[in-house]
Amino acid sequence: MLPVRIDIWSDIACPWCYIGKRRLEAALGGFAHADDVDVVYRSFQLDPTAPTVATETAQEMLANKYGVSPTEAAQMQARVTELAAAEGMAWRHDETVHANTFDAHRLLHLAKETGHQAELKEALMRANFVEARNLADAATLREVAVGAGLPADRVDTVLAGDEFAADVRADIEQARAYGATGVPFFVVDEKYGVSGAQPTELFSQLLERAWSETHPAVEMVAGAADGACGPDGCPI
Repeated sequence: MLPVRIDIWSDIACPWCYIGKRRLEAALGGFAHADDVDVVYRSFQLDPTAPTVATETAQEMLANKYGVSPTEAAQMQARVTELAAAEGMAWRHDETVHANTFDAHRLLHLAKETGHQAELKEALMRANFVEARNLADAATLREVAVGAGLPADRVDTVLAGDEFAADVRADIEQARAYGATGVPFFVVDEKYGVSGAQPTELFSQLLERAWSETHPAVEMVAGAADGACGPDGCPI
C-alpha cells in the first residue's frame, strides 16, 4: 500500500520544532493509517554561525540578539515552555545552551541510513530541551546517538570527519527552494506545505486529505442481488 510521506525540516535547537513534532505525533496517534505514514526529518539550521564551543545560554543569546533585558528573554522562553507543558513536556529551556547543531544534523543523516532517525531525533531534542545538554559537544553527541541505537563505530567515524555534510547542506537548499524561511516546515507527499507548529487538528485534516487522494474509495455505480457469487454460493 502506497504510504503517505511527510518530510520535516527542523532544527534541534528550535523550540517550535519540538512542539510541532508533538502535535504531528498526536495527529498520527488518531490516524487509522498511521502505520502507512513515512516521516523523514530534514536538516535546517536557525543559526549556522552558532559556536561549536558553547559560551552562553540560549537565554543570553536571545537577549543579545533582540536587544532585550535578561528578564524579557526569560519571559520569551517561559511562554514557549508553557506551550510545551500543554503538549506533555517538562523543559529546562532557561538552562539550554546556544551551540552549533551541524554535527547533530550529520548524525541524523547517519540515523536515517541505519533506520534509527525517529529515535535519534527525539533523543536529541530531549537532550536539548529537557536535559539542557550541550549538543555541540562530541562526547555528548556520541552518548546520545549510541543510546538511540546508532552503531558506535559509525558514530565515531562521522564525528571525526565531514561525512553527510553535503546532505545537510542539500536539505537546507531544498527548504529554500520550497520557499521556507523558518522551521518547522512540513511537506506532505511533495504536494502540501505547512509552516509552523500548527494545531493537531490541522495535521489530522491534512493526513486524511493526503490519504484519500492516494487511496480513493471505490464508488459503487451498480449492484444487484443476482449475478454475483457470495460466501453462500452462486444464485441461479
